[in-house]
Amino acid sequence: MSRIESSSDWQRQRTIREAVRIGGRGYLSGAEVTLEFRPAAANTGIVFIRTDLPGSPPVPATVDHVVPRQRRTAIACGEAVVEMVEHVMAALAGLAIDNCVVAIDGPETPGCDGSSLDFVKALRRTEIVTQSPLARVITIDRNLRVNEGEMSISIEPSSSGQDFSIEYELNYPKAPVIGRQRRVFDLGPGAFELELAPARTFVLDHEAEMLKAAGIGRHCTAQDLLIFGPDGPIENTLRFSDEPVRHKMLDVLGDLALAGQRIHGRVTANRSGHSLNAALVRRIFDAGIASSGSSSSGRIGA
Repeated sequence: MSRIESSSDWQRQRTIREAVRIGGRGYLSGAEVTLEFRPAAANTGIVFIRTDLPGSPPVPATVDHVVPRQRRTAIACGEAVVEMVEHVMAALAGLAIDNCVVAIDGPETPGCDGSSLDFVKALRRTEIVTQSPLARVITIDRNLRVNEGEMSISIEPSSSGQDFSIEYELNYPKAPVIGRQRRVFDLGPGAFELELAPARTFVLDHEAEMLKAAGIGRHCTAQDLLIFGPDGPIENTLRFSDEPVRHKMLDVLGDLALAGQRIHGRVTANRSGHSLNAALVRRIFDAGIASSGSSSSGRIGA
């Protein structure tokens, strides 16, 4: 970090000064892919471009462009599809970067180590710059909730009305090595990088075998993400004692960034996953809660 940021740095829209790249293998296919973060003008939002598909339309990172997937978040516009955008979106939201073009030469983002840390490090290689317009913000003014079976996620007004927090409860009763984990996270300057960005994707060992049998992640080893056996991570070490719940919170932050603007409110989640997180964003828009800041009417990038 080139300088200590304050909350005042986050009041206006932000982008990056120059383009930065990161490469790696995709989790789904194992193919090498290069992703480039590029500066964008105010009110652009986050937009993905498939550089391997010349002439394909940009894909705005908004809930209107989410396509159904299991265990991940994908967005599409026409034939242009980008898989597993949640960790990239979490890095951008965690650093309060409102406007950025994400150019990618393949159908999925680099898997890296299953966290947002490498994306944060790439973005920190350049300067985050403040733009003139005020940040676009949805300030939650009522309680909203979506649920599916035992899973739920809700949002309510924050105590100050000007911040964002997540309370997440994870429960794996059939996997005592993970068990029940609960954590509260308050988003602010520096918080994401320290508390959530390093938290990695995790699966149980039998889930990993099922995914590989389905042709997903066949190249992945126990060093590429957290694979839990009966006694803990296989051939790996936890970065936090409660790393699984931290990663779930990372996912919530990335998925809620699909609102296309910042959100001020208090999120409470119980075993929620990607599809339910996106459903909460849709519920927020269906409730007709007004936005503030530049270009604040209606959905951004719809």
